[in-house]
Amino acid sequence: MKYDLKSIMLRAWKNYRKYKELSFAECLHRAWITAKAESINAERIERAKAAAGVEEVTKTWSEWKKAGYEVIHGSKALFGTELIWGGGKGDGAIYKARFFGQSQVQEITA
Repeated sequence: MKYDLKSIMLRAWKNYRKYKELSFAECLHRAWITAKAESINAERIERAKAAAGVEEVTKTWSEWKKAGYEVIHGSKALFGTELIWGGGKGDGAIYKARFFGQSQVQEITA
């Protein structure tokens, strides 16, 4: 598998500037964890989505919020799966993510 080295370095520098308490080596290490986790997570999401028989567009609650939508109150997740946390302060830990479908969200109105 080929990795986008430019994006890994950009992520490392971004985290180094954001988290002053971390060394650049640690930020680079975490950027690599994130890059490796992305493909694994995408595969896990697709497997869980197929196992649940879901065909519509799905995202996590926070991904919908970033896209300008909110999950309708009372909606239950269509499926869930375990993913690898590789964010800025991530350490490769496993977390459970729940996914909601496009039919379960509405646009956020100001």
